[in-house]
Amino acid sequence: MKLLFNFLLFVFLTPNVFAQTNSTTWNKFLLDFKQLENEYNTYYPAKDYQKAAMVLNTIAAKMDSLQLSETEKQEFQTSIKEINANVYYNIACLQSLLNQKKQAVTSFEKAILWGYTDYRNALNDPDLNNIRKENKFVKALSQLKQYDKLTLLQQSGGYISEDNLALPVFNYQSESNHNLAAVKNFFKLDSIAGHGDEISKIRNILFFVANNIKYDGSNWALCEFDAIDFYNYHKATGKGINCRHKAMTLNEMYLAMGFKSRFVTCMPKDDKDTDCHVINSVYSETLKKWLWMDPSHGTFVMDENNNLLSIEEVREHLKNNHFLKLNDESKVDKLWYLDYYMAKNLYWIQCTNKSQFNTESRYRAVDPDLQYISLIPSGFDKSSNKYLKNNVITHDPAYFWSPPK
Repeated sequence: MKLLFNFLLFVFLTPNVFAQTNSTTWNKFLLDFKQLENEYNTYYPAKDYQKAAMVLNTIAAKMDSLQLSETEKQEFQTSIKEINANVYYNIACLQSLLNQKKQAVTSFEKAILWGYTDYRNALNDPDLNNIRKENKFVKALSQLKQYDKLTLLQQSGGYISEDNLALPVFNYQSESNHNLAAVKNFFKLDSIAGHGDEISKIRNILFFVANNIKYDGSNWALCEFDAIDFYNYHKATGKGINCRHKAMTLNEMYLAMGFKSRFVTCMPKDDKDTDCHVINSVYSETLKKWLWMDPSHGTFVMDENNNLLSIEEVREHLKNNHFLKLNDESKVDKLWYLDYYMAKNLYWIQCTNKSQFNTESRYRAVDPDLQYISLIPSGFDKSSNKYLKNNVITHDPAYFWSPPK
């Protein structure tokens, strides 16, 4: 099923679009938009493509007629482009399904003009099958190849073995810490983890966070940054928490159960891209390896033999076009999640030297010895990337992913 903003792309790329502003005109548009979006998400699954197209054309018309001041146009420029790009992409899909080939190609070209860049989605979307042999569509699709996130990852430089004696040591707080003990007791983690083996416990805790704390990539939780406060914030307000907060929550639960764990920020190549994704890496003593765990989507990644993979293994599999699959419980589609979203966000990765309770405190004193360590590929210009400022830099995955001591 295609929601209005296909594969949740809109939610991830524009986290502040739906935030209330001082602009009466923009706020009124957002209210109308949400109502129309709900109508679309009723018509499309019911295969009433004619009515779904009418809804999208109404949104496009409202965008065209927006009376914004020059200041407002500047403020909402990115949001306007992304809304239009996704609306025209979905109009193209509907026109293709209705066999309106010429109109579909024109709408697809408009989507690209507004900034649509998801080459791999357009390449595989069955809704566009009716126009795949149209010459103008083939040409337009080829223009998107330059933006393909998987291609960019595959073209990234390799890693380099380095002398890491002077680099920080990764530390993992003991489960005996009184704050982690409080986390364990608060959530009754022994019960959540269950009585199975190590992997079963790791999975059960992941699914608890995925299913019991709402995810909202657009919301920055106004609370202290620890598992108990995140959970209470969600229960008290009904609001979700973003990927970083979800990963912090899962991280503390793993640590509280004696599992060595980190929350890992996965970053794009382009520092103008403000979107990243934060997941967890938990060490399995049974498998002697780090495991990819994403609490935002209840997702882990496997190879063709159902072996659980690490972040580094997933990255290498993507670079080399090796088989990957997601667990059945995953809340996201593999094509979007791995070939687009995580391919984009695995260009370089970052974590802290200390994994502990309330690592990035919002209101309490931050640990003065906390450092950010980034693993970047060779050839990546770190001098121009603002997110690498004051980071410890390494090109050596053997150091970055060293087994916990």
